[in-house]
Amino acid sequence: MKNAVNDGVWTGSWVAERLGVELVGDDGLPALLGLALRRNPKRAHLLVSNVLGKHVPQSPTVVYDHGHRLGRRVLALLGEAEAGAAVVLGYAETATGLGHAVADGLGTAPYLHSTRRPVAGVARAGGFEESHSHATSHLLLPEDPGLLAGDGPLVLVDDEFSTGNTVLNTVRDLHERYPRRRYVVVALVDMRSAEDAERMERFADEIGARVDLVAAASGAVRLPEGVLEKGQQLVGRYESAGCGSDVVARAHAAEPHSVSPRAPEGAPQFSRVDLDWPHRLPDGGRHGFTPAHRTRLEAALPAMAARMRDALPPGARRVLVLGFEELMYAPLRLARELEQVTDAEVRFSTTTRSPVLALDDPGYAIRTRLSFPAHDAPADGPGERYAYNVAGGGFDAVVAVVDSVADTPALHASDGLLARLAAHTPHVLLAVVPSYVPHAPERPAMLPEPLRGPAFSSYAPDEVGWLLQDLSDVTLEAPTEEREEAIQSGGAHYAESLPVEYRPSEQYQELFHTALDASGGRIAQAVGVVTETVLAERSPRPVLVSLARAGTPVGILMRRWARFRHGLDLPHYAVSIVRGRGIDAGALRWLAAHHDPRDVVFVDGWTGKGAITRELAQAVEEFEEKEGITGFDPEIAVLADPGSCVRTYGTREDFLIPSACLNSTVSGLISRTVLRADLVGPDDFHGAKFYRELAGADVSVAFLDAVCARFPEVADSVDTAVKELMGEDRTPTWAGWRAVERISEEYGIHDVNLVKPGVGETTRVLLRRVPWKILARKGAGADLDHVRLLAEQRGVPVVEVGELPYTCVGLIHPRYTRGATGADGKAVNV
Repeated sequence: MKNAVNDGVWTGSWVAERLGVELVGDDGLPALLGLALRRNPKRAHLLVSNVLGKHVPQSPTVVYDHGHRLGRRVLALLGEAEAGAAVVLGYAETATGLGHAVADGLGTAPYLHSTRRPVAGVARAGGFEESHSHATSHLLLPEDPGLLAGDGPLVLVDDEFSTGNTVLNTVRDLHERYPRRRYVVVALVDMRSAEDAERMERFADEIGARVDLVAAASGAVRLPEGVLEKGQQLVGRYESAGCGSDVVARAHAAEPHSVSPRAPEGAPQFSRVDLDWPHRLPDGGRHGFTPAHRTRLEAALPAMAARMRDALPPGARRVLVLGFEELMYAPLRLARELEQVTDAEVRFSTTTRSPVLALDDPGYAIRTRLSFPAHDAPADGPGERYAYNVAGGGFDAVVAVVDSVADTPALHASDGLLARLAAHTPHVLLAVVPSYVPHAPERPAMLPEPLRGPAFSSYAPDEVGWLLQDLSDVTLEAPTEEREEAIQSGGAHYAESLPVEYRPSEQYQELFHTALDASGGRIAQAVGVVTETVLAERSPRPVLVSLARAGTPVGILMRRWARFRHGLDLPHYAVSIVRGRGIDAGALRWLAAHHDPRDVVFVDGWTGKGAITRELAQAVEEFEEKEGITGFDPEIAVLADPGSCVRTYGTREDFLIPSACLNSTVSGLISRTVLRADLVGPDDFHGAKFYRELAGADVSVAFLDAVCARFPEVADSVDTAVKELMGEDRTPTWAGWRAVERISEEYGIHDVNLVKPGVGETTRVLLRRVPWKILARKGAGADLDHVRLLAEQRGVPVVEVGELPYTCVGLIHPRYTRGATGADGKAVNV
């Protein structure tokens, strides 16, 4: 096959003639760009760069110098002072190497590129969407969480700037997290329309930042009407004619066809090149690449290139160094160094995820295509990968450079990349660069996976993952009166021990089932309303994170509603939050490493006075400051918000939620959470116990099923309620907090922590603490039957009150000792 670029014909002419596409602009554009057809329903054409080193093999010096010159232009634009504070961000996968070269041109700038490869244990610092791409989601996974947090210029590097959408999405995402005054957008070619350019200017004005553009050339692609459909028809025609995986399609023939060279039988023959890559030197910018890293690489390159040269077959005249998807910079630098120490003609390109039609015509940019299975166990599942313009390139040897994650059996299989290359070149060499995995010596690299039922809790394993550690074998229970005395005297925190869990009496269990029958529809309605509100306002695919343990049944119900109404299978976890101690930081780190923090929605059963709401907001703020991980929204979604503490709720009525009537036997047989220094280290999840011995009284799943059975009957009313809710002012008034402060003073308690408002909190007081009085709103009715029963059993007076924003309020004994007296002067009956 003739050279795909230098046949004296513009490599975009074939597409231009058949689709009516025009490339207009700077005189140098045709030398920089060709055109091809892509298998992508969002865009018919592909601008194929001749100097990027992705689809078209090119001299590595040419590839590197284009990026480096752009970096020098950015340096001149910013000046030494601003450039010294700049950070460079490149886009996966095509611009990862280009961005590195731009950072090299700046000289002192650290570099990070986006990635489509999640890395376990590495928290996300952000992400954004590339709407026109075949693989849209980008992750940002810096080892140093503070890398993007400075206020110096952010330099964004992509191979082409076509509409500006990707850059807008990036800046919008990052500016919310790490606002700054200046952005510089760098590309090989600027192909925006006038409207796109104006949109970028308006956006810059909106965020109050300066946005500059640096490009090697500029122009525009003029697309006729109907080009997408026409392009798809062309692709379909040629692919149906047999343009398969190993392709040299003859576009000038009457009927296009492909030639598929047969790979050798069995495993391909190749030689390994031991690069002796420097220890703990990152293989690229996936997790950040600093000027110090660059200095180490520069020092090691001559010796590594010499090893590659010595491994080449004698007499090799034309050599391709083939990088691997996002791994562009390391093989590019190796290829450029090899070009200096060998007489062979060295070219550089990389494999790619992008599906493009290949046609053997001098006027078409992609002459051949090798296809092979992905070999790095990608997060989005198996699929084809491609190497373009390699077959028929006349290479005497190909040096494939991959990272160690990609050195898998799939790479070496009979249909893998090495076999495909071996069918087209007599010598294949493999160089493996160690995949860099960030580590933080001060804490374990990875926290344990969530606990799940039936090993931990009576819930099904897919219903909830508990980000807790199992303390079931530890004795943590203490008599109620001992706990209360220790807590109020300051001798212990309430989370350092557990109340004794009793099997509920038959009378009390009967009361629970009666309450569930009476309020099941009301609960189902509230579940539907809060879930629909979350889906509409917080995230279309939220990650539900319940505050253990009262929030856990609610989180499961919300998950079930999302499946019932929308067919969604939402992730759901339970984490610990402790008043006065904050939320489990280890659990937040785990969530950030496995999900986008912006998708996390914290869930609880109800609000009382709002103490946990405030606790969570403060804890998340402190976590973000300490860890540098941002994006968590601390606002809780609750079933009931009688205290008017949140914006996301199912109802603001204070009614009986039957799960508040019981302890572990309605919460998967899990205790409340425990945080004690001798049991929970600084890097451990908080703890809890699994009360397997109470299985005979467990109604956890029965409660869920009873509420879910009411979903169909409330579906229509939920829709109506959500529409009404969306039109209301839901700004929290914190009326409950003010009422608690008033009650605390009125009854001489002088401690808001001993005033527990609402049905749920009052029930907890009667079950776990030493109650003093119960205040009940006049006419509360059946919602308080279980409260009256518990109060009678414990000898606690129930006082009816006219003006009360809650159905009831539980008062913990304000000066409890084991000799304390109740309101009637008698010893408290515990």
